[in-house]
Amino acid sequence: MAKQKVAMLTAGGLAPCLSSAVGGLIERYTDIAPEIELIAYKSGFRGLLMDYKIEITKEMREKAHVLHRYGGSPIGNSRVKLTNVADCVKRGLVREDQNPLRVAAERLAADGVTILHTIGGDDTNTTAADLAAYLGANGYDLTVVGMPKTVDNDVYPIKQTLGAWTAAEVGARFFDHVSNEQSASPRTLVIHEVMGRHCGWLTAATARAYMQRTQHNEYIEGLMMNQELKNIDGLYLPETHFDMEGEAARLKDIMDRTGFVTLFVSEGACMDEIVADREAAGEEIKRDAFGHVKLDTINVGNWFQKHFAKLLDADRSMVQKSGYYARSAPANYEDLRLIQSMVDLAVESGLNKVSGVTGHDEDKAGRLRTIEFPRIKGGKPFDLGTPWFKEVMDYLGQKYRPIH
Repeated sequence: MAKQKVAMLTAGGLAPCLSSAVGGLIERYTDIAPEIELIAYKSGFRGLLMDYKIEITKEMREKAHVLHRYGGSPIGNSRVKLTNVADCVKRGLVREDQNPLRVAAERLAADGVTILHTIGGDDTNTTAADLAAYLGANGYDLTVVGMPKTVDNDVYPIKQTLGAWTAAEVGARFFDHVSNEQSASPRTLVIHEVMGRHCGWLTAATARAYMQRTQHNEYIEGLMMNQELKNIDGLYLPETHFDMEGEAARLKDIMDRTGFVTLFVSEGACMDEIVADREAAGEEIKRDAFGHVKLDTINVGNWFQKHFAKLLDADRSMVQKSGYYARSAPANYEDLRLIQSMVDLAVESGLNKVSGVTGHDEDKAGRLRTIEFPRIKGGKPFDLGTPWFKEVMDYLGQKYRPIH
C-alpha cells in the first residue's frame, strides 16, 4: 500500500464541534494507524492556498483529548470559495493567472496528502465537493471526506449537523440570564435574536431548550419573579409568516397585563422583506464570497424591535444576540457522541478511499453513511411538522402559517 498522509482543515463560521472533531480525528488515526503522518491547514482553505500548515506532533497526539474541552477551532477558520476566482485574487490568495482549485490541488500533491478531511457547513463541503471533482478529473489520487458542522442544522440530506444541539442548549442558558432584564423596568420588550439564515431549527430548538430549562423553576407567590416573567411570548422563523396587526394586538394584551413581552427571532426571519425594502430605497446590500447577504448589516432583531416596540407601547426595548456565545461553546454530551460516530466513519472512509460527507442520510432511512458530494447542499428549511415544534407553538398560543 502506498504511504498515506492525512490533512485536515476547518472552515466557515464556528460551531461547538470543531475543536472536538479535530481532536477526535487525531485520536482515531493515532489509535488505528499511528504510522500515518498528520497535518492541518491553518485557517481553512486560505491556509491550503497560502501554504500555512501545522505539523501534528507526537506531543499533540498525546494531548489531543484536551481539545474536547474547548470551543472554537484549534487550527483556525476562514470563508474561502475556491471557485470564486475574483474573490480569491482580490484577497491576495492567488495571482490573477491562477485557478484556486489547481493551486489547492497542487499544494495537496506537493505535500503528499492522500486523505483530506474538511470540517464545515454546506459552503465548506460544497467547496470540498468542487475540489474533489477537480482532483478526480485531473488525475490526482486523493480522497476527500467532509464532516458537517453548522449550528443552523440546514444541510441536505443530513438529519443532524455537528454543533447544533450544543448551540441550542447554550443559547437557552444565555437567555435564562437575559430574561431577568424584564424585571429592570416596566413595559419592557426583550428580543432574543438567534442564528439561522434560512432555517429556523436553531431558534425553535433554543426556545424548546429554554422552556425545558425553566419549566420546573421554583418561585415565591406574589413576587414579580415568576413563570410569566420567564415565558416566551412569540417565536418567529424564516419558514413562518405572521400577521403583524394580529400579533401586535395579541402581544399588546400580554404587555398590558404583565408589563413585559419576550420574543425569539431567527436572524433570517422576514429577511426578504427587509432586503426588498432597503433595496427599493436605493441601499446596496452587502454580500459575502458565497453570495449570501451579510446578516450583521441587516439587523433583523432591530427591525422587530423598531416595529413591535411602537406597536406595544414599550417604554424600554432591547435586542440580545446569543449567536457568538453559543457557537463558540465546547460540545455537549449529545454532540460529543455524534462527533465520535462521524469521526470513526470519516477515518474509515478515508482509509477505504470513499469520498463524501459523513452524516445520517435522510434519504436512506437516516442511516449513518458517507454521503455523495453532489447530494450535499445548504438551505434546508426547518420542518414545521416536527412534533415538538407544534408543542412549543401550542404552549405559546401563537398562530402562524408556513411561508411556502
